[in-house]
Amino acid sequence: MKLDSLKPLLDHEGPLTTVSLDVTRADEAGDREIRSRWGGLRRTLEQQGAPARTLDTLADVVLRPTHVPGPHGRFVVAAGDQVLFDRVLAGPPQRDEAFHDGVPALMPAAQAADEAVRYLLVEVDRSGADLSWSGTASDRADEAMDSVDGGHDVLHKVRSGGWSHRRMQSRVEDSWERNAEAVAAELDRAVVEHRPELVMITGDVRAVAMIRDAVTRPTAELLVEVPGGSRADGVKEDVFAQNVHEVLETFRARRREAVADRLREGLGRGDQAVTDLGDVVEVLRRGQVAELVLVQDAAGAPTGLGERTLWAGADALQIALRRSELDALGGAPEDARELRADVALLRAAIAQDAGVTFVLDGSVDLVDGIGALLRWSDPATPHETAPSYTADTHRRHR
Repeated sequence: MKLDSLKPLLDHEGPLTTVSLDVTRADEAGDREIRSRWGGLRRTLEQQGAPARTLDTLADVVLRPTHVPGPHGRFVVAAGDQVLFDRVLAGPPQRDEAFHDGVPALMPAAQAADEAVRYLLVEVDRSGADLSWSGTASDRADEAMDSVDGGHDVLHKVRSGGWSHRRMQSRVEDSWERNAEAVAAELDRAVVEHRPELVMITGDVRAVAMIRDAVTRPTAELLVEVPGGSRADGVKEDVFAQNVHEVLETFRARRREAVADRLREGLGRGDQAVTDLGDVVEVLRRGQVAELVLVQDAAGAPTGLGERTLWAGADALQIALRRSELDALGGAPEDARELRADVALLRAAIAQDAGVTFVLDGSVDLVDGIGALLRWSDPATPHETAPSYTADTHRRHR
């Protein structure tokens, strides 16, 4: 997934203050727990020199209810009294963290982006449809909704016989078809204009079938039918929400697997993909990375990097395993700093407009739990060798 919304943070002058916090509110006790956790993080930030006005600004954000059900987190970056980035996380972060530095810890936001799906939900009946967008790149989990009405209002068949009955039945069928065509035209326009990853459709079975037949091929390729929804009242919200969740989880798994397949293929050929922290650092430094791939365990924690650090300069692409390597890149010595590996890697990936994908542990065989798909390759690019032909086989499997 692309992390374009985070890129402005890399160019911001002056120190940034970053907070990643579990903001789950199951009951009144949950509210007290959030205040207690924030209090601990605030004291940490005070010790790091964060200004009082920044801390007050952050408090206003992280203590504000999100109205999101279930376990979730919040990731906020601020400078002075200005909030630069605010995202509700689909799940609680692995640990509550707070930093006052020039480089924000971007892992929670990257994981949230990896989970996000840009989709259009279409609830239909025989007169039209309600369209709602979700999974947007906005900092809130809000949705925008539109309605489409076909304008043909002879919608119900009647129980009678004879020629007039057949004529009425024909008019009803014609109204259904015209309304379906109007909805299909709007879906086609929305797909071209907004480029969703997924279009979910639910509601009246006959209307769904007509719309599926009427949309163009690009829309049809994104269309997935979800049972249990309706444009009318009376929907079992919990059942329908679970059905939507299952469709989204299936889509996320398919999206990750597509990246994993490309990575396996590139590593198998020894071209257009690398693994091993040192090789990934080198291709990031050269601006070659199209997609950074990180292995995470079942709980969502990145694996392989552990407590490793990297050296980084003022430019996000000035990145190295050792201080001596960083000095050789020609950066100012006073700008050199030792960063957590995940911070430096994500910073470099975002700076070159690379995507970031998290794959489950065991799904791809990567050294150090990290790999990269490349935009281009040349003779100076690190090239992987198939494990069966290298004396370094143990590293691929550790």
